[in-house]
Amino acid sequence: MIEVRNLTKRYGPKKAVDNISFTAEDGQVLGFLGPNGAGKSTTMNILTGYISSTEGEALINGVDILEDPIKAKSFIGYLPEMPPLYFDMTVNEYLDFVYSLKKCKMPKRSHLNEICEIVKLEDVRGRLIKNLSKGYKQRVGFAQALVGNPKVLILDEPTVGLDPKQIIEIRTLIKRLGRNHTVILSSHILPEVQAVCDRIVVINKGRIVANDNADSLARNLSADHKLVMQIEGADEDIKKILSSVTDVERVFVGRQIDEKVWEYHIEAKEGSDVRREIFRKLASRNYPILMMKSNELSLEEVFLKLTTGDEYGGAEKTEEKFDMLEKGGDK
Repeated sequence: MIEVRNLTKRYGPKKAVDNISFTAEDGQVLGFLGPNGAGKSTTMNILTGYISSTEGEALINGVDILEDPIKAKSFIGYLPEMPPLYFDMTVNEYLDFVYSLKKCKMPKRSHLNEICEIVKLEDVRGRLIKNLSKGYKQRVGFAQALVGNPKVLILDEPTVGLDPKQIIEIRTLIKRLGRNHTVILSSHILPEVQAVCDRIVVINKGRIVANDNADSLARNLSADHKLVMQIEGADEDIKKILSSVTDVERVFVGRQIDEKVWEYHIEAKEGSDVRREIFRKLASRNYPILMMKSNELSLEEVFLKLTTGDEYGGAEKTEEKFDMLEKGGDK
C-alpha cells in the first residue's frame, strides 16, 4: 500500500506539489496522470525517495520514506522512464548485479529465471545490453524492478519503445502483477491507462483534480446523459417507441443518414441506463440499430477538460487562429 498525506514540495516560493493526498491499495493498479509541469514527476521522485518533500508524508507499506528510507525502499520496485542500465554488461550480469545490490534473499537462479520468463528475456540473457533493441532494453529495466518480488511497483512509462505485441504483453503483465502488488503507473498513453488501471489520479498545477475510475470520471464530467443512435425504419414510429421507454425524457430526430435511416438523440434521466429496453422494443418491431454511442467523454477528453478546462485542449481556438492567418491576419 502507498499512502500520500498532505504532501507538499516547494522550490523557493513555487509549489511543485501542493498539499496532495491519495492512497494506492494492495491489489490495485493506480494510474497517475498529469501534463508536463503538473507535479507528477516530483511526486514520483518523492515516493521513490529520490527527493524529499517539504511537508506531509509518503508511506510505503506503513513506512515513511523520509523516516526510514532503506526499509521503505526495500518494498519498492521502480522502473523510471529511462531504465538504469549498464550497457557493457550482459543481461545475466546486470540482473546478478541488481540481485546483489538489493540484497535479495530469494533463491538466485530460480528467481532470476522466473523474472526473465515473465518479461520474455530468455533468448537474450547472454547478450550485451548495448546491443539490444530499445524494446528489449525496456524489458531489462522491467526485470530489475521485479528483482526481490517487491510489494510496490512504481512504473514510469513502462511501454515506451515497445512494439504493439510487446505492449499488449506488458499490459497483461501489469494487470497480473496488480493482483498481488500495489502498482502506480504513470503513462501519457491514455488508452493504456484505461486498459490497465483500476483507479486514476489526475494532478494539475500541483493539485489533485480527480481521483476515481475512468468510467465514473467520464460520467461525472460529461455535460449531459444522451445517446446518439442511427436506426433503420419509419422515423415517426421509431420516435414514439423511443419516447415510450422508461426514464427517457426527450427524443429528437436528427439528420437523415440514408433512405430509411435516421439519427436519433435520446436524453434520459441522469444515472439511468435505457439501452437494454430500447434494444428490446426496437427488436420486437424489427427496426435494426445501425449505430449507438454515448455522449460521455473519452478518457482523453476527461484529461483535457480537467487540465485545460475544455475537452479539446484549446484545439478549436488554435484552429480559429490558423484560419485568421490564412485569411490575412486578425482583423
